[in-house]
Amino acid sequence: MKARMWTRWVVFIVVAVVINFPVIATLVTAFKSPGEVSRNPSLWIEAPTLENFAVVLTISDRLNIYHYLWNSVSAAVIGSVLPVIVAFPVAWVMVRRGVGRGLLFPLVVNLRALPLIIFAIPLYMMYAAIGLLDTRFGLGLILAVVNLPLSLMLLANAVADIPLELEEAARMDGARLPRLLFKVVLPLCRPALITTFIFGFITGWNEFLFGLMMTSRDAVPVTVGASFFFATSGGGVQWGVAAAVMIIAALPPLLLGLIMYRRITGSMVAGAVKG
Repeated sequence: MKARMWTRWVVFIVVAVVINFPVIATLVTAFKSPGEVSRNPSLWIEAPTLENFAVVLTISDRLNIYHYLWNSVSAAVIGSVLPVIVAFPVAWVMVRRGVGRGLLFPLVVNLRALPLIIFAIPLYMMYAAIGLLDTRFGLGLILAVVNLPLSLMLLANAVADIPLELEEAARMDGARLPRLLFKVVLPLCRPALITTFIFGFITGWNEFLFGLMMTSRDAVPVTVGASFFFATSGGGVQWGVAAAVMIIAALPPLLLGLIMYRRITGSMVAGAVKG
C-alpha cells in the first residue's frame, strides 16, 4: 500500500515538472546574470541575482512596465465587466422566456470558434474612423466582445440551474422584474458571475493580437510591451530580462486565479448533481 502511494507521488511530481518545465526554466533564467545565462543552461543557479528584475522595473524613456501593466489592468477590467453586465439579463431572457435561444444563443457562442484575425481589419478601420485607436477603452471594448460568448454560456447555465419555483414565489410576493433579477436571481448567480469575471479578466490580460494592432503608445498592454525589453542595442536578446518581464507580466492573472480558485471550482460544479 505504501509502495503504491509513493509510486503515485513520484508519477505526480514527474508529470508536474514536465508540464510546468517552461515556467520553471523561465523563472530560473530570470534570476541568472547575463554571463551565467550564456554559460550555464541548466536549472541550477550559481549566483542568484535580481539584476534582471531591476532592469525591468526601472523606468526609461521608452520602457515603462508600470504603464503597460496599468493598460492591461484597465482593458482587462473593461473587457471582463462589460460582458457580465450585458450577458446576465440576456441569459435570463433566453432561459426563462426562450427569446433567441434557438438561433441567437448558438450563433453568439459559435462566433468564439472563429479566428480573431478575421475581425482585425474591419475593427481597425472602424476604430480609425471613430478615434478609438490606441485607447484603453477601445481595447477593452474589443476584449468585451471576445469574452461575450463565454460569459453568455456560463450565465445561461447558471440561470437554468436556479429553481423556477424561487422566481415564482418572488412574483407572488409582489416582486417586479428589476427586483426579481437583482434581488433574487443575481445573488444566486454570484459564483457564476465571479467565475465569468475571472475567466474574462485572464482572457483579456493574455490578449496579444488586438493589443499589437490597435495600440501604438498610450494603451500598449503588457503582452505587447514585454517584447520591448528583449532586444539589446547590438541586436541580441537579453534572455534574463526577457524571463523577468514575463514573470512579472504573468503574476496578476496567476494571483487572481489562485485567490479565487475555490469560487471557480465551486461554480463549475454547481448544479452538476441534483437531488
